[in-house]
Amino acid sequence: MVDVGAKRITRRTAVASAAITMKPDVLDRIFAGRIPKGDVLAVARTAGILAAKRTAELIPLCHPLSIDQIQVDFEPGGRGELCIRVGVRLQARTGAEMEALTAASVTALTVYDMCKSADRSMVIGPIRLESKTGGKSGSFRAGR
Repeated sequence: MVDVGAKRITRRTAVASAAITMKPDVLDRIFAGRIPKGDVLAVARTAGILAAKRTAELIPLCHPLSIDQIQVDFEPGGRGELCIRVGVRLQARTGAEMEALTAASVTALTVYDMCKSADRSMVIGPIRLESKTGGKSGSFRAGR
């Protein structure tokens, strides 16, 4: 692991996104609460939050971080696309990017798991860092 002991503790934020594309009727069923496994968005949100909190256990060499806030939001995108947006906020010596990206990934995987009986052809991606603030490298915002 990289030694971050000499770095200043600063407020850091990161926002990551993921998309999952599926048959439009499956997306409609998700928002209507008509998926047999249950409330897809509630379960996927919980999975994303848990994943962010456990990132250091999942990604080798990541530092364990005390997270102040995790927010997972969903909105329908284009035809059959579910857009996932995860925000992570903390105060630490190292960033929140991996926590946000891990949460977005696991959230999308959970949607897939809960809906695979309705559509095994779902496609996950892209997954990307949208923005980050804080730390030595300063702010970053992804280009469109």
